[in-house]
Amino acid sequence: MKILIDFFPILLFFGAYKYYDIYVGTAVLMAATVLQMALIYGIDRKLQTMHKITLVLVLAFGALTLGLHDERFIKWKPTVLYGAMALGLGIAVWAMHKNFLKLLLGSQLELPDAVWHKLNIAWVAYCAFMAVVNAFVVLQFSTETWVNFKLWGYVFPLTFIIAQGFYVAPYLKNSEIAKDESSKP
Repeated sequence: MKILIDFFPILLFFGAYKYYDIYVGTAVLMAATVLQMALIYGIDRKLQTMHKITLVLVLAFGALTLGLHDERFIKWKPTVLYGAMALGLGIAVWAMHKNFLKLLLGSQLELPDAVWHKLNIAWVAYCAFMAVVNAFVVLQFSTETWVNFKLWGYVFPLTFIIAQGFYVAPYLKNSEIAKDESSKP
């Protein structure tokens, strides 16, 4: 269900762009993102930091796109978002010796510190990769190609999330076994 909620703003953006133009698509994306965040808040009773950042960037870059009638702003939003995430996670782990992934998800997942560290590095690399790929598409291709990339480019995050699942699965099983054994009389 959550993957559908995550995917629907980009689907609506894609449809609005195809039927109208980038500016209508941007307005639809802004409205759909607000609705998406309201749904997430309704389900979880809170928004994660990443949700808040995404909402602010979509609204800010969308407003600049519409207000200045310049499509470059909405096209660069993903590069800014992914670049900031890579930078933030990288600075946290290497300069501050903090693992933000563990801080955010540690209450939901019990993993060894080495696994958290590798996941954090994987997220830094993934976000940097996505920032570079989006920038490349923005600079080298038409808006039409960029919009198509935004839709079909969802293969990247889905692949990354599935790969993470396979990576952490053995540790989750060990964690569940240890919990079950410790709760036996």
